[in-house]
Amino acid sequence: MLTKRIIPCLDVDKGRVVKGIRFQNLRDAGDPVEQALAYERQGADEIVFLDITASSDRRDTVLEMVRRTAYELSIPFTVGGGIRSYSDVRRVLLAGADKVSLNTAAVLDPTVISEGAEIFGSQCIVVAIDAKRAGMDRWEVYIYGGRRPTGIDAVDWAKRAEMMGAGEILLTSMDYDGSKDGYDILLTRRIAESVNIPVIASGGAGNAEHMRRALADGKADAVLAASIFHYGEYTVGQVKEYLSRAGIPVRV
Repeated sequence: MLTKRIIPCLDVDKGRVVKGIRFQNLRDAGDPVEQALAYERQGADEIVFLDITASSDRRDTVLEMVRRTAYELSIPFTVGGGIRSYSDVRRVLLAGADKVSLNTAAVLDPTVISEGAEIFGSQCIVVAIDAKRAGMDRWEVYIYGGRRPTGIDAVDWAKRAEMMGAGEILLTSMDYDGSKDGYDILLTRRIAESVNIPVIASGGAGNAEHMRRALADGKADAVLAASIFHYGEYTVGQVKEYLSRAGIPVRV
C-alpha cells in the first residue's frame, strides 16, 4: 500500500514565509530555508514552496532563494509562483526543484502543462487549483493568487489538466484556507474521484484529525498544511504518529 504524504507548505512573499486567512492579512512566519530544514528533520515527505505574489505582481520566482532552499534539502521540493512558460519551468527545475507547480499559467496557456510534461516528464508537473464554492456541488477556479475568478469548473479543470499531462493536483479550498476548520472534504473527494493522478489536499488544516479525514474520507493522496506547522502547534512527526495510530499508512 502506498503511504500518504505530509507536506508542509512555505508560502513566500519577498523572501519570507507568510501565512494569512483566506489569502489575506499575511503575517511573517520565518525564513524559508530554516523552515524547510526543520520540517525535513521532523520527517516531512516533501516541501512545497509557493511565491504567492509572483503571478499577480508579474514577478519572476526568486531563483536564488530556490537554489538556497533546494541545496539544503534531501527530500522532494516543489516550486510554484510566477512560472509562466516552458522557459520558466526549465529555469526552476535547473535551480534545484524536483517539481514545478503551475496555477495561473496553466489556466492562461494549458500548453505549458503539455510542453513541460513532454520534456521533463509528468512527475515534474503539478497543477495547482485554487477553488471557491460557486453553488451546490460546484467550485470555481481562481487565478492570480486567488484574486481573479475564471468561470472554470474545478472538477472539469482537474480532468483536463490530467489529460494535458499533469502528474499531480495541488487542490486548495479558498473557502477553508487558513480557517483551521478542516479541509473541504467534499471538494477533495470530488476531485480525487475524477482523476487518476495524486491529489494533495490543501486549505483549512487545524489538527491531525482534519488530515486523517482528508486522507480517508476525502481520498487525498497527501495533505498540505502551513500554519499548524509554522506556529508550532504540531510537528510533522506528531501528525504522522496520530495518522499511524488511526490506520493511515505513512512513512515513519
